[in-house]
Amino acid sequence: MSSDTSAPLFVLSGPSGAGKTTLLTGLIRKTGWRIRQSVSATTRPPRAGELNGIHYHFMEREAFERELAQGGFLEHAEVHGNLYGTPARLVDANAQEGMATVLAIDVQGFRKVRDLRRIDSSVFIALPVEELENRLRLRGTDSDEVIARRLRAAALELSCAHEYEHTLINDNLVEAIDRLATIWGRFFTQAC
Repeated sequence: MSSDTSAPLFVLSGPSGAGKTTLLTGLIRKTGWRIRQSVSATTRPPRAGELNGIHYHFMEREAFERELAQGGFLEHAEVHGNLYGTPARLVDANAQEGMATVLAIDVQGFRKVRDLRRIDSSVFIALPVEELENRLRLRGTDSDEVIARRLRAAALELSCAHEYEHTLINDNLVEAIDRLATIWGRFFTQAC
């Protein structure tokens, strides 16, 4: 499965709480670039306030498995009994519109996608573990057990940062947005 388009495909990875969505939102506001974050599909039920097609594409397990069997996902994983994946058709639709796509995915997803598609730029978002723990606690959405599990996963993810083209430390949001704009700016210079 490959895409024959010149619209860039970016990967943004990092531990939960590293600020991937915040960085991307800030980058789009600052630059006005034609970038769209891919929305993952999942079989888990929506949480309070989550909207289908905005936060996730919520699917029944049977429909997800059918699409998976047909090669409809660039990457997928099962996490705590729920399936998650990046729908290839949505990434392809963005490319057909000339819209750059950012996949905010974990390290395993990155490895799967890079085997299937040309990734124009990959960025790993990192920050000190103490700051990561503070951010997770400030969210107020996770139990101590979930935070501890996320921090263990973060340590493993941080050890894989060398697999990415760039590592960006998100310890100052404004500066991190500027650095991300510098990294991806070469893909948008013709549009400016």
